[in-house]
Amino acid sequence: MVNWLFKYYFLFSILALCLVLAMVIFFIGKTALLTFQEVTPAEFFFSFDWTPEEDRFGAALFIVNTLSLTVLTLIIAVPLSLGMAILIAEMAPAWLKKFVSPLLDLLVGIPSIVYGYLGLTVLLPLLRELSGEGLGDGLLAAALVLTVMILPTISRISEDAISAVPGKYRDASYALGATRLQTTFRVVLPAAGRGIVAAIILGMTRAIGETMAVVMVIGNTPQLAKSLFAPTSVLTSNIVMQISNVDFDSTWNYSLHLMAFLLLLISFVLILIIRIIGRKGGA
Repeated sequence: MVNWLFKYYFLFSILALCLVLAMVIFFIGKTALLTFQEVTPAEFFFSFDWTPEEDRFGAALFIVNTLSLTVLTLIIAVPLSLGMAILIAEMAPAWLKKFVSPLLDLLVGIPSIVYGYLGLTVLLPLLRELSGEGLGDGLLAAALVLTVMILPTISRISEDAISAVPGKYRDASYALGATRLQTTFRVVLPAAGRGIVAAIILGMTRAIGETMAVVMVIGNTPQLAKSLFAPTSVLTSNIVMQISNVDFDSTWNYSLHLMAFLLLLISFVLILIIRIIGRKGGA
């Protein structure tokens, strides 16, 4: 009787999850596709003219800015995260591991708005002083805040992947006369490559979808970022800044929903890549 109840409870939970996911995709996608009643796909995806008041809904600048911010964040975060993961998994003494690992877990749980507030009150004044710019907000500020946010995620998952490499790989490398550094970079990291790539993609997913922290430091100006200190806007920040000020039955609102749907599709693709990498790793 108990097994029967658990069986149907788990089945109901899975069906409920699938139903919620299907409803999210359906309702956001349905509203998003209404954009193309007034705007052509070519205009939306390739035009840089976002002037909703004049019925021009080119989202290319937000797409390019989002990709630029993600790439800049990964350029800063990945080396730092991998270095920390290697330190914890391969080189750090036990007492340091016990200190750093809980600290990284704590950083993961901090709300994004706290990071945004620290970026607004601490990072932006520092960037103004160092760069001589009048504002300091822009892609660099947003990338630095996102780096702090995704660094724990990439570090912890990469650390687990590195720690999961069998000890016999290291022993064989040492037996051939390799140093610890050579063993780490030529044996351990390639063996943990799939897990590290999955960690980077997971961090990228969070960076692309982050909203509040980015809104507080990026400047929220709908223009293409021509420098690291130019106020700009990305898909998430544009949605959150404008969605509450538009009529529901308007092309402007439909365009914002299409941006959200695009972010949803990007997340699904990245998660699918992680699943494929995981299956290959288990093969």
